[in-house]
Amino acid sequence: MGIEEAVSRIDGIEEFPGLDRAWRWSPTPSFVFSLALDEEGDRLYQVNTLDSFNEELVREVLLFSRNHPMDPSGSGEAVTVTPGFSCEGYRFDVIAAVPSAVHGYYAGRDERLNEAVTAVFPAYRCEFSGSESIKEIMYRFHRMLRASIMTRPPVPFLRMKHENSKTGGGSVGSSRGFTTPDVLLNELKLLEGAPGSFVEYENFQGDIWRIEWDGSWVVNGISRHDPLSDEWVMSSLGCPPVR
Repeated sequence: MGIEEAVSRIDGIEEFPGLDRAWRWSPTPSFVFSLALDEEGDRLYQVNTLDSFNEELVREVLLFSRNHPMDPSGSGEAVTVTPGFSCEGYRFDVIAAVPSAVHGYYAGRDERLNEAVTAVFPAYRCEFSGSESIKEIMYRFHRMLRASIMTRPPVPFLRMKHENSKTGGGSVGSSRGFTTPDVLLNELKLLEGAPGSFVEYENFQGDIWRIEWDGSWVVNGISRHDPLSDEWVMSSLGCPPVR
């Protein structure tokens, strides 16, 4: 059975407006799933949306994916990130693609279709380092990024470890682990008045900041008297400014 025939067997499938060899269907009122064949006709790009379907945005994502072939499964990559994407009304600046080993959209139902599908979604460059393992991308894709929500803010690549002498809180082990900006911002605020404490974090480019408190803020060994603003922290993570 060919790929197009497999797609035609999906309940409720219909052609995607204004795009050849593309389809969409909605298994529930909240979800819309959209698919497009690549130029060769042997790979499908799929965009899933949750309570945020925008026909223009999804069409642009599928067209961009078709014009910038992405097959992370073929290259052995956990994620492929392609810059140059834009769509009016959105701040996304890249398209990310993950293989079937990460998305598992049809696992256990149609393995051939599952293997033929590359999941694509609009994203932000600050969300990926390019060195993530399959396990790390699976965690980020399924638990952190909320990739199916087209109105989402950036969820920057952020690894952190910390220790606080005042609260007694701290990381487990010596390695930096994935976390979210709100956790980072909170731990930075808790540093004030807690000598001997630190917060150390890494962004998508591999830049590392170590923040301490010794009566004033110390950033990578350099004292500064001004508090660390939320804007400074988000900028250090490479997040696009709010417009």
